[in-house]
Amino acid sequence: MSTTRITAAAIGLAGALAASQAQAQSASSSEQEIALLKQQLKMLEQKLDKLQSQTAANTAAAAKARAEAKAEAKAEARSEAKAVVANANAAIPVKGPAPASGVVVTMPNNRPTICTADQANCVAITGRLHYDVGGYDYRPNTAATVPQKLDSGQNVRRARIGVAGKFFNDWNFALIYDFGGSSDGFGGAAPGSLPGGGLSGVENAYVSYTGLKPFGGKMAIEAGIMDLPYTLDEATSSNDIMFMERASPGIIATNIAAGDFRSAAGARWFNDQLWIGGYVTGPSTGAIHSASSASPPGTSEQYGAVARVAGNPISGKDYSVHIGADAQWLIQPPRNLIANTQTVTLSDRPELRLDPTTLVSTGAIANVSGAQVYSIEAAATYGPLIVQGEYFWYNVDRTANTGVPLVGAPSLKFQGGYAQAGYVLTGESRTYNAAAAAYHGVKPAHPFSLDGGGWGAWEIAGRFSTIDLNDQLATAAGVAGGRQTVYTLALNWYVNGNVRFMLDYLHGTVSRQASPISTADVGSKFDAVAMRTQFAF
Repeated sequence: MSTTRITAAAIGLAGALAASQAQAQSASSSEQEIALLKQQLKMLEQKLDKLQSQTAANTAAAAKARAEAKAEAKAEARSEAKAVVANANAAIPVKGPAPASGVVVTMPNNRPTICTADQANCVAITGRLHYDVGGYDYRPNTAATVPQKLDSGQNVRRARIGVAGKFFNDWNFALIYDFGGSSDGFGGAAPGSLPGGGLSGVENAYVSYTGLKPFGGKMAIEAGIMDLPYTLDEATSSNDIMFMERASPGIIATNIAAGDFRSAAGARWFNDQLWIGGYVTGPSTGAIHSASSASPPGTSEQYGAVARVAGNPISGKDYSVHIGADAQWLIQPPRNLIANTQTVTLSDRPELRLDPTTLVSTGAIANVSGAQVYSIEAAATYGPLIVQGEYFWYNVDRTANTGVPLVGAPSLKFQGGYAQAGYVLTGESRTYNAAAAAYHGVKPAHPFSLDGGGWGAWEIAGRFSTIDLNDQLATAAGVAGGRQTVYTLALNWYVNGNVRFMLDYLHGTVSRQASPISTADVGSKFDAVAMRTQFAF
């Protein structure tokens, strides 16, 4: 009820009361009626006061509610404005301190590897073990044949452990030590023999820079002690070769100024189809180059060079063709600082390392001023089939002036090569490794597992190799190093990506005469069976 209606009611009541009083005066009403009317008027006044107080309270409450609603609306508006500003700031890139780098630990191919979160810096532990056991059936042609016996047994061919990785993305490094190379038996002091025992040493200790990428390819500039990718067989990792040992013609070539444990500096450039590389080389690990060493004699440091051009010009999903050419120069042979002589020896063991004795050897060729090796290489794959071969021409110059009258003997020329083929019975194929211009190993599609995961990969292989170290026979200046021919059959079981078992059977013949001017036969024949247990990561 509004104040206006209350006031009107009061006026009406007052008018009625006045009329009742006038009527009572005129009609002589009783005092009792007057008292009753006064009481009613008082009650109406109290009710009017109560209604006015309630109306004031309601008005104040409404005003407070409006004020609170207005305050809430303002708060919501301020919150929305802050959100809009925050979103706008988030859309604008602001430079600030980079978050702290963490490390990521992975196990690619079961190789423990630690990298920074941005993958710019990595270090990995790497290693391999090649443990051989086997025996020979060795048959010398005569009692004058050297040696008369080859020793059977076991050999820790390779036992390497080390670290490899990169830093600042483009710098690569490796530091690997080989504890293997020990041999059963000793060849003794007989001509053509090598001592046995430990041959351990630093196998890799190099730094490589790969930040340059000219002509749309990749480039590596490197220096240190390394495995030079010279020749196709040598560029293939020892974890991936089809046989326990590489063929003798390639071993003899790389031992001159390339091969494992070799100090070198150079560069290689490659893309998916072409590989070009060249290196200046020095002595291998463990070479004695001390002028004061008398037993064994100290030697000056040798130096040489190698170059290789190879590629994969034809390739598809399940086939490839590889061709290449190689050259090697021994520019400065090592000089014996005690006897003041320069010599070079070309030799190899019978494509097995259980006994360190050589069967073909030129012996120490005197007055050597240099040597060259030229070779060609070819390979092809088609599905699980691979064929591969190389041929080598060796030239040794004998015109050194070592403090004695210049000998001026004619240069010596030798040659040798190999051809081999492999077939993976379980269907896997070898992929191309463009960085080395060679082929990767076999990775089983179904690794062996007793839980029914598979039986790994199985490969059969065969090889024919020959090396001829005879030249200028029937002359005093000639060399009768012998001719070796070896046939090898292999069965390889790739258990998984890290474990392999190899079984090799070798049959070889060595045709050799006692000296360049003697036709006495001091050759031999041999058969050998050997098995390798290989673990690598």
